[in-house]
Amino acid sequence: MHRSAVATGLLVTPWPLLVAVAAPVAGRLSSRFPAAVLGSLGLLVLAIGLMLLVMLPDAPTDWNVAWRMGVCGVGFGFYQTPNNLTLMTAGPPQRNGAASGMVAVARTLGWSLGTALVALIFGQRGSAGSMTCLEVAAVIALIGAVISVSRGATGAGAPVGA
Repeated sequence: MHRSAVATGLLVTPWPLLVAVAAPVAGRLSSRFPAAVLGSLGLLVLAIGLMLLVMLPDAPTDWNVAWRMGVCGVGFGFYQTPNNLTLMTAGPPQRNGAASGMVAVARTLGWSLGTALVALIFGQRGSAGSMTCLEVAAVIALIGAVISVSRGATGAGAPVGA
């Protein structure tokens, strides 16, 4: 969108800021609601935010970009915290170190595969790749929401202490 590096950085800032706001709220709600519900809701909101970014006008204002990034941040915050809590508390306490390592490996694998997929899309689509990446990310978030809600049906992801 022909913005400077500083302007671009400021435009993506609402995402991590709203993750920081949503994550503690989701953490508190995790004691009352299954992680499957909170995580699925978060992924659905993330997918909506990504699709809102796809629908940006040709010459968006900073506000048009920023609030959409914020929607993505809220969705990701509502997914990440309950999901990590479930992963860290699923096993016995003496295995927390192993669980933490697995979470870190999964996160790094996701970053690596995501980066490779983005490079592949840009290699194939050129300048149209950015919208394709957002569309693919929205689809992946929706698939994740379906998978996440399905774990509620099997009893996994119940509130801690339930």
